[in-house]
Amino acid sequence: LPQARAGIISTVEVLKVMEAFVNEPNYTVWSDLSCNLGILGTLLSHTDFHEDIQAFVRDVFSPIGERLGWDPKPGEGHLDALLRGLVLGKLGKAGHKATLEEARRRFREHVEGKHVLSADLRSPVYVTVLKHGDSSTLDTMLKLHKQADMQEEKNRIERVLGAIAQPELIQKVLSFALSEEVRPQDTVSVIGGVAGGSKQGRKAAWKFVRDNWEELYNRYQGGFLISRLIKV
Repeated sequence: LPQARAGIISTVEVLKVMEAFVNEPNYTVWSDLSCNLGILGTLLSHTDFHEDIQAFVRDVFSPIGERLGWDPKPGEGHLDALLRGLVLGKLGKAGHKATLEEARRRFREHVEGKHVLSADLRSPVYVTVLKHGDSSTLDTMLKLHKQADMQEEKNRIERVLGAIAQPELIQKVLSFALSEEVRPQDTVSVIGGVAGGSKQGRKAAWKFVRDNWEELYNRYQGGFLISRLIKV
């Protein structure tokens, strides 16, 4: 992909190579593909090809998604669980219908306490329902954040809140980032999640950083978090 971004080889050639990996069982390969498709999606988000790349993601990731399923299989290893989370999250964000429906069902049962989501499925489910959710979804997620006993779960939720798509809800997430509900050292994760969530999120996050620069700078002056914030 770096060669494609530099204009050395065509993006079409890169996508053809990616298609060849549909039967690949290796987590590292899929993680790489996911990362590169994410970069490509970002580059294409300002063009007419954005929906085309989402359709490509659905096509490439659905065979492995169907093979892995939602539940652990006997004898599978840690990397299979990681791969399942990666693939389901990718399909869910890209709007794969069956994945979205199942994520919503499992999220509902999780919130109602009927069937608590395993740790490795929480991020992909949260991302999926938020990406295609509304104000009620965001409110539920913020409620889960408030009720969470473990800081690990709070951080998990903070990292995915930026997946929400509507402009007014993006603003709500950004305001939440600077609230007392979020530890100062975790604010950057929330803003970064918004910046990486969508084209609208990137613009909103950059404006938010400029509008609140004094407060953010005073919080992090001299520390690595301010440079991380600018980078995201």
